[in-house]
Amino acid sequence: MTEQLDPNAARKRIQRSRNRVVALLLAAFVVLVYAISIVRMD
Repeated sequence: MTEQLDPNAARKRIQRSRNRVVALLLAAFVVLVYAISIVRMD
């Protein structure tokens, strides 16, 4: 087992991965709203 020396390193890694997921969800929402607005214009 490899135990991390810095407990903050694990927290930062988790925060980074969580931020990526939130950014991807936000981008997907923006694309969805954009696509719906295009479809409703026709």
